[in-house]
Amino acid sequence: MKSLFDELRTAGLGTPLLILLMLVMMVLPVPPLGLDFLFTFNIALSLIVLLMTVYTPRPLEFSAFPTVLLGATMMRLSLNVASTRIVLLEGHTGTASAGAVIESFGDFVVGGNYAVGLVVFAILVIINFVVVTKGAGRVSEVSARFVLDAMPGKQMAIDADLNAGLLDQKAAGERRADIAREADFYGSMDGASKFVKGDAIAGLLVLFINIAGGFAIGMGQHGLSFDTAVHNYTLLTIGDGLVAQIPSLLLSMGTAVIVTRVSATEDMSHEISAQLFDDRRALSVTAGVVLALGLIPGMPNLVFLTLGAGLAIFAWKRTTTADAADDSEPEVAPEDAKTRELEWSDVVPTGMLDLEVGYGLIALVDTNRGGKLPDRIRAVRRKLTEQLGFLVAPVHIRDNLDLEPTRYRIKILGVVEGEADIYPDRELAMGGLGLGSLPGIATNDPAYGMEAVWIEPGMAERARATGYTVVDAGTVIATHLSKLVQQHAGSLLGHQEVQELLDVLAKSAPRLVEDLVPKSLALPVVVKVMQNLLEEGIPLRDLRTIAETLAERGANTTDVVELTAAVRVALRRLITSELNGFSETLPVITLDAELEQLCLKSVETGGSGGLGIEPGLAERLHESLADSVRRQDVNGEPAVLLVNPALRPPLAALIRQTVPLLKVLAYNEIAETKRLKVIANIGGDAPALA
Repeated sequence: MKSLFDELRTAGLGTPLLILLMLVMMVLPVPPLGLDFLFTFNIALSLIVLLMTVYTPRPLEFSAFPTVLLGATMMRLSLNVASTRIVLLEGHTGTASAGAVIESFGDFVVGGNYAVGLVVFAILVIINFVVVTKGAGRVSEVSARFVLDAMPGKQMAIDADLNAGLLDQKAAGERRADIAREADFYGSMDGASKFVKGDAIAGLLVLFINIAGGFAIGMGQHGLSFDTAVHNYTLLTIGDGLVAQIPSLLLSMGTAVIVTRVSATEDMSHEISAQLFDDRRALSVTAGVVLALGLIPGMPNLVFLTLGAGLAIFAWKRTTTADAADDSEPEVAPEDAKTRELEWSDVVPTGMLDLEVGYGLIALVDTNRGGKLPDRIRAVRRKLTEQLGFLVAPVHIRDNLDLEPTRYRIKILGVVEGEADIYPDRELAMGGLGLGSLPGIATNDPAYGMEAVWIEPGMAERARATGYTVVDAGTVIATHLSKLVQQHAGSLLGHQEVQELLDVLAKSAPRLVEDLVPKSLALPVVVKVMQNLLEEGIPLRDLRTIAETLAERGANTTDVVELTAAVRVALRRLITSELNGFSETLPVITLDAELEQLCLKSVETGGSGGLGIEPGLAERLHESLADSVRRQDVNGEPAVLLVNPALRPPLAALIRQTVPLLKVLAYNEIAETKRLKVIANIGGDAPALA
């Protein structure tokens, strides 16, 4: 047989009856006995709600909490109205006029002293309003914001799992429904926390209104003396306020508990006990500190020693229980690596940037031994990220016993790009002016191949006085790494890195990114264009201009060479600024008109986009360009070869490895603010095409 509660719930009458009861309490007088039952029910309901927030495994499983909170708040305010009416109407008859519950709280709880009652009530209001309610409201606001911000990413993750076959349509629909419920719940909690805040303020105002009204009615209408009016109405009002504030505080705590919960598969009591008392070290140290305090003369020794002994016994029992659990676990024999079947997890992916050092160089990378190389590499990575315009991958440092003790090796994408021997107890002096010879180990700078010598640290000042630049071993490695990263920056930029760049750009220019990928161009085409720019020494810092140019030109062509040329023209101010900064004059090297026409004809007839010129002519061209570059280097000026736009890509590819310091620019890649100064004109014979 169903209970009355089940019958009301089945018929859907529970909530309407509760609302009707609230209206009745606000409008019609309620007898003192009815107030006693309703106040008791209000306290019990608040306690049930608080315990539900503690024992609920996940906040979403108590999704009705915002509505319950609103109902409980309105019920308590309705009780305030009903109790205020009876206090003001019958308060002159004595402190029992508003029921036993209010009288008990006003007399027994505060000892019959209205001054004590006021203080207790004020403390409860401060705790509820200033501490619990304010904190819960802030947590609700932040949680709602984070949940709403995370919704698009969660939806995309569900779509990705669905497309990958990890979810079926039913499971995906359930996960989407959970996300929607989570957003609705935390959004409702953000608003529901305001109910609790308003309830605390209302309780404080009702207190002052009841006291002032009681004095006026008791002394003005019923002729009570001042002392009698103060005694009756103050105790009744304080009792009424305490009866209302205790459930309010319980609900505020429930609100704070549920908004500070982290989703788990167990209720909060088990979660707290497991996380707070599982660490035996914390219990043991706490027991030792409390016992030490108990041994100090003048301290409450009995209390401290008793509590410390209890904590020590509890920590010992936790230790023995954990050890027994460890001993009871069966030992699993390790699987023989020779007999085990290979799995995909055995495939080790290639690292982006690796630095391997011999055991003699471990002191440079061990921070516990004062090694500063990791910090310098981080600084190099930060600087390269700023220069190149994309996040350079972290450098993984490891020792390699196969290397010589003083040798290091730099790998990029698993390929050895540079290695050298260094001496950690010496310093490298390079670039001297020949004013004096330095004793030491002759070598070449690993990064740029300059003649150098490893000297004792005590000779550093002498070396600097004779014009040498002196650096330590860690700086040598960091400089070598920096040069190789700049040289192979195009290889370090992949699809993931470009997508991250576009995601960052989308925060400030979302429409631009939408028009670029995939509307105008596919992501692989954008990746290849950016790789070409980096290979030619052009940074990606002006990402907006790059994206705008690709979005505009991508509607007409998908040819990577044409797109790269268009982006270079758009970045002409950046390109020329990188060469000679604010200088108005840009020195350039040009090709003889006949030689340039020959090269253009070679490009047009070559078919593959390369330069098909006779080997002897190519060798003389390289020698002439190398001589011009050396003269520019001595003068401290950039070396720039200015050619026809159609000739620039193949000619740049031809001389990139042989004359790396020479920059090849097209006529339309020069900024309008630069004046050209021709410092050399490279000519030659015109043999037959190769």
